[in-house]
Amino acid sequence: MAHSRWARFSNRSALKPRQTPGARSSLAIGLGIGLGISLGIGSSLTAASAQDASKSPTPERIKAAISQVDSSYIKANTATSNNWPTIGLDYAETRFSKLNQITSDNVKGLGLVWTYNLESSRGVEATPVVVDGIMYQSASWSVVHAIDARTGKRIWTFDPEVNRELGYKGCCDTVNRGVALYKGKVFVASYDGRLFALDAATGKKVWEKDTLIDHEHSYTITGAPRVFNGKVVIGQGGAEYGARGYITAYDSESGNQLWRWFTVPGDPSKPFEDESMEKAAKTWDPAGKYWLNGGGGTPWDTITFDPDLNLVYVGTGNGAPWNRKVRSPSGGDNLYLASIVALNADTGKYAWHYQETPGDNWDYTSTQPMILADITIDGAPRKVILHAPKNGFFFVIDRTNGKFISAKNFVDVNWATGYDANGRPMEIPAARGDEPYDSIPGPYGAHNWHPMSFNPQTGLAYLPAQNVPLNLMPEKTFQQNAATPGKFGGTTGWNVGFVLNGTPPKSLPFGRLLAWDPVAQKEVWRVEYASPWNGGTLTTAGNLVFQGTADGRFVAYDAKTGKTLWETPTGTGVVAAASTYMIDDVQYVSIAVGWGGVYGIAQRATERQNPGTVYTFALNGKAALPEFVKYQTEGLLKGVKYDPADVPEGTALYVAACATCHGVPGVDKGGNVRNLGYVPTEEIANLKDIVFKGPFRDRGMPDFTGKLTEQDVVKIQAFIQGTADAIRPK
Repeated sequence: MAHSRWARFSNRSALKPRQTPGARSSLAIGLGIGLGISLGIGSSLTAASAQDASKSPTPERIKAAISQVDSSYIKANTATSNNWPTIGLDYAETRFSKLNQITSDNVKGLGLVWTYNLESSRGVEATPVVVDGIMYQSASWSVVHAIDARTGKRIWTFDPEVNRELGYKGCCDTVNRGVALYKGKVFVASYDGRLFALDAATGKKVWEKDTLIDHEHSYTITGAPRVFNGKVVIGQGGAEYGARGYITAYDSESGNQLWRWFTVPGDPSKPFEDESMEKAAKTWDPAGKYWLNGGGGTPWDTITFDPDLNLVYVGTGNGAPWNRKVRSPSGGDNLYLASIVALNADTGKYAWHYQETPGDNWDYTSTQPMILADITIDGAPRKVILHAPKNGFFFVIDRTNGKFISAKNFVDVNWATGYDANGRPMEIPAARGDEPYDSIPGPYGAHNWHPMSFNPQTGLAYLPAQNVPLNLMPEKTFQQNAATPGKFGGTTGWNVGFVLNGTPPKSLPFGRLLAWDPVAQKEVWRVEYASPWNGGTLTTAGNLVFQGTADGRFVAYDAKTGKTLWETPTGTGVVAAASTYMIDDVQYVSIAVGWGGVYGIAQRATERQNPGTVYTFALNGKAALPEFVKYQTEGLLKGVKYDPADVPEGTALYVAACATCHGVPGVDKGGNVRNLGYVPTEEIANLKDIVFKGPFRDRGMPDFTGKLTEQDVVKIQAFIQGTADAIRPK
C-alpha cells in the first residue's frame, strides 16, 4: 500500500493576518516554509481616484454605502450589475454581470491595477463582494479584510481567532467562501462554528452566535452566509466525522435564532422536529443506529433564495458514514441526503425536495452552487434550478415544485447509466458491491464547490469539471471514531466506512472548463487543463468567461466559442471565482488567489507558492505583478535511520494520522501543506518533537499527544523514509 495514492482532505498550517497595513511582509508558511512576497499597488487608474477625498473610505462613507444594502437593493442591482453585493452577484446566484465595458474585442488590453496581500497560506475560496468601491474579502481561518477597491489599500481586518489546533476538525482545508452584506453589517461564519455580525465601517463585532448544536461532533463552517428579508442563513459541515446536518436562520439585527431545519432525522425513539423528519425516518434503517453517527447531510455550501416564490433552496450533503451499508444496512433513500430542499423563507418549513443521489454511497453531495434561471423548454417558459453536483449529472429542476425535468452526465460516470422519467438514477449494481470499486466520479466530485455561472445571452452554463481518481473498498468492520491503523484519517476523526485506494484506481485525472447547454443537455465547448481543481467562473455581457486555473493563471475566454482571449500569471493556483463591478465609470475584475481546498492540501500544479492575494484588473491597468516565489522543496528525503521491519505498521499508522494532509511521501508533490518526502532530514529524524506539542500547532497541525505513542512515531518515520527510498531513482 506504500505506493498507492490516498485521498487528501484536511487542514494544516496557516498564518494569522497582521492587523496593520503594509505592502510587504515575510511569511512563514506551511510546515517550516520561508516565503517573501512583494505587494504591488497602484496605477494611473487608482492614483486618480485616490486624489478625490470625497471618495475616500471614511467610516461615514462606508456606513452610508453598506447601510443601503438590503433585499430590495440586491434585486435592483441586477438591472445594472454595477456592484457585486452578494456572493453570487444576485439572489439567483447566476454570476452573470451585465457590465460590458470589457468585451471579447478589447479584453486583451486588460491590465493589473493593484494587488492586496491577504497574508494567508491556506486555501482562499471566497468571491470578492464590492459595493460603492468597498471590497470585503474573506481568507483562510475566516479572517475578513475590508479593502478600498479604488486603491487596494487595507481599511480594516477582523480575525475571529479560531483555535488553530482545531484545524483537523474539518475535512477540506481551513477555508471560508465569503461574507454577506446587509444594512450596514458584514456577516461571516467562522471555521469553528460561530456566526458574526460586524460593523461594515469599522470591522468591530456587533454580535456573535455559536451555531453548533453540540461540541462533541466535529462541526465546522466554511460556507458563506446568505441574508434576505432580515434573516441570516447558514449551514455547517462535518459529515465525514459523524454529524447531523441542519440549517439555521438568525435575525440580522439581534442575532436571535428564527428557525432551524434538520436535513436528516434524529433518534426515532424521540419526537420528530416536524413532519418532514417523520417522513425521512421511514427511509432509514434504524438497525444502523444512524442517529449515533449523525447521519450526515450537512449543508456546507449552497443556499439560494427566490424572492418571488419566497423559497430558500438548500443543497444537502453526503451520508455519514459514506458507506450506506453501515449507516442503513437494509438500504433506503435516506432522505434528505444529497438533495435540493425548498424551505419557506419566513418559517423554515419544508416545502419540497428532489433527491439527486438516493441512498448516497459515494460522498455525492448536492452542496455545489445552484443557479436559478428562467428558460424555455419545449416552447414553454420554466422557472428552473440548474445544478451540477458531485455525482456527474447536470440537473434541470422546476424550482416552483421540485419536479424533475432532465439530467445528463457532463463527465463519464460509472455508477449510473442515466435517470428515468421519474428522476431516479438507473444504478449500476457493481457500484454498491463489496469489491473494490474505482468510483467515477470519486468523492472529490465531477464538480465540487467551485462556482459555475450562467449567461442568458448565450444560454450556456460555465462549469468547472474534473476527475480525481479514487478507489473505494467497503471496510470489513466499522466502528465509529475508532483510530484504527489503516483507517483513513481515523486518528483525527474520519468515519467513511471505506478503505480508500487500497486498490490503486485506474481512471485518469483531468480538469476542464465546460460550456453546457441546459436546454439541449449537451456540451457546446470545452477547455482542457493540466490538473483538476480549477477555479469558479464569472461570465459577462461582454461575451466573456473568466476563470482561474490550478496551474496558476487567470484566463478570459470567448463565451460563445471558448477561444482564449487573454491570460495573466497568478503565481500559485486559483480555486475561487472572480467578481466584476464599476467604480467611477470604470469596470474592474477582481480575483482572490490562494491554492488549497481538499485537493490542494496535498497536490499542486505549479512550482510557485505565494500568500493569498487579491488581483484587480481594468483596461489599461499598468501595475506590476508581485514577485512569485518558487515552491520550497529539500529534494527527496534521505538519511533518516529506520528498521525496514517497521514499515508495514508505519504504513497503517501514517494512513490513519498523516495522509489526509501530507499525501504519500515522495509520490505526491505537496500542496499548501508540504509533502513529508521533501522536507529537511532533521524534521523527520526528530518527528516526535513535531507531532507532540510541536511548533506548528498555531498553523493548524494537531497535537497527537495521547493519539500516537513514541513507538508509533518511530514506525511512521520508517514508512516515510522507506517510501522515499523505494521510489528513489536507482
